Amino acid sequence: MFVCSCFGVTEEQVREHAEAGACTPRQIASLSKAGTDCGSCVRRIQGLLGRGGCSRRAVLQDAGPSAAETAEQPVGRAGTSEPESAGCAPAPSPAPEVADPPRLPVAV
Repeated sequence: MFVCSCFGVTEEQVREHAEAGACTPRQIASLSKAGTDCGSCVRRIQGLLGRGGCSRRAVLQDAGPSAAETAEQPVGRAGTSEPESAGCAPAPSPAPEVADPPRLPVAV
């Protein structure tokens, strides 16, 4: 049965990739392109892979050293590794009050 109709990827192919070591939908996508077009098959791929296919460490090692290093860094401001105060400018001071322009007398 087809899992990805966009690229014609079958359940059998997903299982073969999983047996060869692919344990995340992203890894399946890099091998077969499944899930990279409309994305409707990603949940089906997750279901076929099941839980516990790979440890978190194996996934990080497979993704490369930058992902593993990033996972070990503390999280700071807005989900980044920057400290809370890094790159933050002080709040702007309020605008000075401007006096109303003088009114000219109007002839009636």
